[in-house]
Amino acid sequence: MFASYGLKTYIWNNRLKSLVLLAGFPVLLLLICFGFALVISALANPDVGQGITDAVALLPSLVPVAIGGALVWFVIAWFANQGIVAAATGSGLVDRRSEPRLWNILETLCISRGITVPRLRIIETDARNAFASGVHKGQYSITVTRGLMDTLNDAELEAVLAHELTHIENRDVQLMVIAAVFVGIISLVGDILIRGPRLLLWSTGGRGRMRSAGRGRGGGGALILILIAVAVFLIARLLALVLDFAMSRKREYLADAGAVELTKNPDAMIGALEKIAGHSEIHAPVQIQEMFLDHPRAPGFAGLFATHPSIEDRIAVLVRYAGGREPDAAAASPPAASPPAASHQPADPSGLAAAARRLRQPADPSRLGTSSSPTAPPNDDAPGPWGEASPGPWDRPGS
Repeated sequence: MFASYGLKTYIWNNRLKSLVLLAGFPVLLLLICFGFALVISALANPDVGQGITDAVALLPSLVPVAIGGALVWFVIAWFANQGIVAAATGSGLVDRRSEPRLWNILETLCISRGITVPRLRIIETDARNAFASGVHKGQYSITVTRGLMDTLNDAELEAVLAHELTHIENRDVQLMVIAAVFVGIISLVGDILIRGPRLLLWSTGGRGRMRSAGRGRGGGGALILILIAVAVFLIARLLALVLDFAMSRKREYLADAGAVELTKNPDAMIGALEKIAGHSEIHAPVQIQEMFLDHPRAPGFAGLFATHPSIEDRIAVLVRYAGGREPDAAAASPPAASPPAASHQPADPSGLAAAARRLRQPADPSRLGTSSSPTAPPNDDAPGPWGEASPGPWDRPGS
């Protein structure tokens, strides 16, 4: 939608998109009101032209009510968005005493960035996911699942928390909350009205036939007006999806890059993504799922509107641009011909192993002053058949 060429311009870009969402909401609200007006006018079963005229005449009385309701919802959502998100996901607040491992990792990251430590929440589920939420400093929080904490090691958990901190610093969370509030309203109203056309047609058709028969009026446009109303709702829903799609997938790539910048460990972010893949499904509203670290893409055409790139694409970017290692590269290669123990033998850059082998070599008999003849007494310091200097357990004294 709008190009960004650096972190600062990306943050400005997100703020501009937030303003576009705010500006687009009245247009969507007007369309929804017009759809409702068409439904109301269809109750009288007029002809199509008269029904549209009546719907336009009803708009001045419907718009103030809709705007008032939207403002009330916005105020509630602005101040209570964390409570709404927590109720929808079942997350609970934790502190340093209850979760010292998680808290200490997050606090260290915040000190390194010089930002206020956000609140921590945990969802008690085996799924592996995380997300950040909030619209200002007093509300920011990071939520992780119990399954994520139990699966990732400290380095990988640090990378995930750094990813979510980057979302907060880049103002992604503000954009997501605004989208969840406004676009969610349009989607909810559209779903309710589009999925119940039979009820609308039944109620309007029955009343319209009765009124038409009673007045002897031509009419008969209720069905067409209802279909127009459904089309208006579909257009509003499509525009809501376009605004939703304005939230670029680039934010996830930038958050991954921010995690690498904070932790200096691209392999930890790759390992975390690898363990999350296929285990991130959480039952929550779609608008909240779009805030998750991983939101699995729908198959087919619906995947074009996904707000998250695939895990594979994100790992490939980290490998290519952040210096990360390709996951499972060693496991995918065939085993070497050497014994398994040798294949796992670490390198010896310092030469310690070679020095130890030299120390185990048999001593020079001339230096020790002992005879090397077969009749000489056995030398306890001589190496055994396995290179060991100590005698075997069967060499008892006096035997």
